[in-house]
Amino acid sequence: MPRTRIKICGLTRVEDVQAAVAAGADALGFVFYPKSPRHVTPERAAELIAAVPPFVSTVGLFVNASAQEVADTVRLAPLSSLQFHGDESPAHSAELGAAANRPYTQVFRVRPDSAAFDLLEYERQFRAAGTLFTSLLLDTYVDAYGGAGKVFDWSLVPEELAPRVVLSGGLSAPNATEAVLRVRPYAVDVSSGVEASKGIKDATRMRAFIEAVRAADAIIEREKNT
Repeated sequence: MPRTRIKICGLTRVEDVQAAVAAGADALGFVFYPKSPRHVTPERAAELIAAVPPFVSTVGLFVNASAQEVADTVRLAPLSSLQFHGDESPAHSAELGAAANRPYTQVFRVRPDSAAFDLLEYERQFRAAGTLFTSLLLDTYVDAYGGAGKVFDWSLVPEELAPRVVLSGGLSAPNATEAVLRVRPYAVDVSSGVEASKGIKDATRMRAFIEAVRAADAIIEREKNT
């Protein structure tokens, strides 16, 4: 059965790491953007990652960071991959990925006037710039960095691109099933939608979110078999 991968982002506490893993998360995200309320230092991230069992990915989120900053962070915190969430150019992101020797995902902040061509062209440029580029993460455009916590128009995602993207932006248990059914992304990424407060996750909400994604997967599988 095909399974949508699930990333819980913005973890700051060991108990939340453990709860996310117990709920079935595939990947955990740690924010290294100092202006974020979910910011952790590389030293703190290393402590949190020590609580992660084998075969659960750990992802570092950076915003307009330098290659030295990314490389220094990875030396202290054993991240599986990177996520760039600022205004990085294709060349800059390729430099950052190479500096840390880690695969990376690049954000595309979707505006109301974004078109399918824009998303496809953005992916093409980043894929051409660096062999460590893996995918786009689609989030809602706001005049800020990190994460919008708002839903964008999912119909803007090209059907041919959807199986390669990470869908983010305002996801939560109430809309996760619909989001997966409508977009059919490779993965989903949630942060504020599973929180009790900024940086503090809610174990019940994380379980509910993952169950909602799995419900969509089950519907998709039934559709394929009928």
